Amino acid sequence: MLSGTLLVLAAIQAQPARVAVQPTELTLEVDATRRLDATAFTDSGERLNDVTPQWFSTDTMVVTVSPAGVVTAVRPGSARIVAMVGRMPGFAVVTVPQLAPATLVLTFPIDALAAGASAPLRLVGVTRFGDTVETFPVRFESGAPEVVRVDDAGRVFGRRPGSATVAAHAGPVTARVDVRVAPSANVVYALGPEDATVRTGDVVRFRVEARPQSGAAAGGFLPAWTVSGAGAQIEADGGEGVFVAERAGTYRVTALIGDDLARTALVRVEPRRMAGRLTKVGRGPASTHHSGDTWVFQGGDGRDYAYVGTFQHDWMKAWDVTDPEHPVLVDSVQVDARRINDVKIHPNNRVAVITREGASSRRNGIVLLDLSEPAHPTILSEYTETVTGGVHNVWIRGDENLVYACHNGTSDLHIIDIADPHNPREVGRWGLDRPFKTLHDVIVQDGYAYLSYWDDGVVMLDVGAGSHGGTPTRPTFVSQFAYPVGNTHVAWRHGRYLFVGDEIFPEGWDPAAPIDARGYVHVLDMHDPERPREVARYEVPEAGAHNLWAEGDRLYVGYYQAGLRVVDISGELRGDLYRQGREVAALPTTDAQSVVPNWPMAWGAQIYKGNIYTSDLFSGLWIAHLEEERPVP
Repeated sequence: MLSGTLLVLAAIQAQPARVAVQPTELTLEVDATRRLDATAFTDSGERLNDVTPQWFSTDTMVVTVSPAGVVTAVRPGSARIVAMVGRMPGFAVVTVPQLAPATLVLTFPIDALAAGASAPLRLVGVTRFGDTVETFPVRFESGAPEVVRVDDAGRVFGRRPGSATVAAHAGPVTARVDVRVAPSANVVYALGPEDATVRTGDVVRFRVEARPQSGAAAGGFLPAWTVSGAGAQIEADGGEGVFVAERAGTYRVTALIGDDLARTALVRVEPRRMAGRLTKVGRGPASTHHSGDTWVFQGGDGRDYAYVGTFQHDWMKAWDVTDPEHPVLVDSVQVDARRINDVKIHPNNRVAVITREGASSRRNGIVLLDLSEPAHPTILSEYTETVTGGVHNVWIRGDENLVYACHNGTSDLHIIDIADPHNPREVGRWGLDRPFKTLHDVIVQDGYAYLSYWDDGVVMLDVGAGSHGGTPTRPTFVSQFAYPVGNTHVAWRHGRYLFVGDEIFPEGWDPAAPIDARGYVHVLDMHDPERPREVARYEVPEAGAHNLWAEGDRLYVGYYQAGLRVVDISGELRGDLYRQGREVAALPTTDAQSVVPNWPMAWGAQIYKGNIYTSDLFSGLWIAHLEEERPVP
């Protein structure tokens, strides 16, 4: 953010219509420098002279920039350089490539390799900054080729009993590990299951068993796995081969055990044939303004309500949905805001929290509502003291009477005590330790908070689970998972998986026109919460994911222009869930009477009393019902 001094300097300069930075894209090695140039232009395209840009880096841990526009690469990563002329910015993107390893860590996963069998080396490079890299040019070498052979991929083949030192060379850096080969035994290798019939999307775990014919088996092995055809994949997971197919057909799985030793099995894959139908139950239409998030609950009067926020408007709407086929708009709450993005209800159903952005007073924060009469909510109090920059999303921890708020100003998680709802107060805070960051969303489940940190990925915190010493007001770090594209928008934990949605809007998108969004749902395996790993994805072609919800064996996704979608998440998840046919049903949230006619922008999903509630950015509240039929044989 600009300091007051810089704002004054910017204000006294001429105000250009455009600022161009050259070059617009730049790759610099660590410690290298390059000067950028910024040119300001008027509306007519004339160049403005005698203007001095103010230079900024969006991530000074990656690149810095001097007042003269000289960029210095600090460490690997990517950052934007901003040139401000008056109030008009110009941008350049600087990429700093990953360094070559300064050291190598080479290990062999088994104590003794069986003669005639094989296993892969495990190699990790570590840069001078301590970053780990797994992909880099490397050459392997066996110190005793008559004992072990090493191929170009780092797989070690035992040739005869003995010991050998195996080396990995990456430029001037070398690492070595000793490999022992045990005498061969009278062993029969069997691959199982030998013959399997499954559906697309079903995961099959193959394993090679070594069966001694006499005496004990000597030495171990870890096979290499392959599968015939382009419609399936198989990955090594320890000693197992994990198979999944997205196309029906017959596949041959091969386990390569040694140089001349392999076993095969057949997998017959049938179409998944999910049979379901989403039907519209009721509508709460909104054709003159954009709608935001929705929360559905039972009020203290025993009736059901859906509260819907707004985008580019200043009210939250209250719908009575006791009869879901005929929602009734019963009231609205107006606040000083240009966006009420999020609505959450305390589990006691007596207090609601709505977020506020774009207030004319520039004091945003959150607003607490009194639900004594849920059909006619009233403002109970507001909290702006430490979150005046605006709050985009919140989560209410009912048992602790805490609100976890994503503050736009600091991009930290602010923890607000609402035990006395008339006098909220901040009692804790947590944020990534970096100057430029964007915290978009938070959920709290089973004592853990999951923070969607846009370009920095999803962050898991202990907020009372106790595994890492965290408390509800003093969170502690557990793990972080980022992917190259960024735009981490939302997360939802369900069983062993964390479903993470990213959101990508086109440049210059117009909220009054069709929005061609992108982004998909990443599926992270959280078996080891300190080391999340992506194992699957759900991506609807030519559309963009937004908010999601999971219950039972179903994932519900508001998939923007692809409408409301329901996905089968039963069993183990691997690969591309959409291509595997795991989609159960879909409903386009399309209405001719909407802000943008006939263009759906489904916002999310909430399961409530057997129905699915969602809002659509352009057309308001939707209530749907999922009818699942018996799968077609």
